[in-house]
Amino acid sequence: MPRTSERYRDARREYILDAARRAFARNGFHATSMQDLFAEAGLSSGAVYRYFAGKDEVVVAIVEDNMRQIGAMLRAVTAERADGSFGAALAAAVETIQEKHRENGLAGIGVQAWTEALRDPRIGAAFEELLTGLRSELAGVVAQYQRTEALPAGPSAESLATVTIAILVGYIQQLALLGPEAVADTPDALRALWPASAG
Repeated sequence: MPRTSERYRDARREYILDAARRAFARNGFHATSMQDLFAEAGLSSGAVYRYFAGKDEVVVAIVEDNMRQIGAMLRAVTAERADGSFGAALAAAVETIQEKHRENGLAGIGVQAWTEALRDPRIGAAFEELLTGLRSELAGVVAQYQRTEALPAGPSAESLATVTIAILVGYIQQLALLGPEAVADTPDALRALWPASAG
C-alpha cells in the first residue's frame, strides 16, 4: 500500500510540473500566477500546495528535473558507448534537449529560470547547488573519456566539465532565442569537433 501511495504522489507531482511547464512556456514566468497553474493542472489550490509551497519551488523542481535528465542521459550514453566519442555523447545530449524542447518548451523555461536565479537568492542558491552537482557528474563522464584518450588528459576533468556545461547552456539559450532551425546542425558539429578515434 505505501508503495502505491508513493507512486501516486510521484505521478501527481509530475502532472503538476507538466502543467507548469506548459503555462510557463506559453505565458512566461512572471505572467504566470499560481492561479494560472491551478487552472492549467485542473486542480484545487490545496492539491497543488500539498506538493509545492509556491511558484519558486515549482521552478526549482523543473530545473532539477531537467538537469537530472541531462546528467542521466550523459551517463547512459557513456556507459553504452564506452569506446565512442565525446562529441557523440554531447550530440546525444543536445538531441535529447531538442526533443524535450519540442515536448514542453524546455529551452524557454530554462532561460526564464536562469534569469530568475539572478533576482531571487533562494532560486540562485538552488541553481548553485544544482550546477555544482551537474559539474561533478559531468567530471566523472569526462574522466572516463580521458582514460580512453578520447579527451586530452592535461586539463582537469572539472575544468572540461565546466566547458561542457557552457556548451549545453549556450545551446539552450540559442534554441530558446533563435529557434530550432537555427541550431539544427549542432549535433553534427559536435560529432565533427570530437570525432571517434581512428584506433
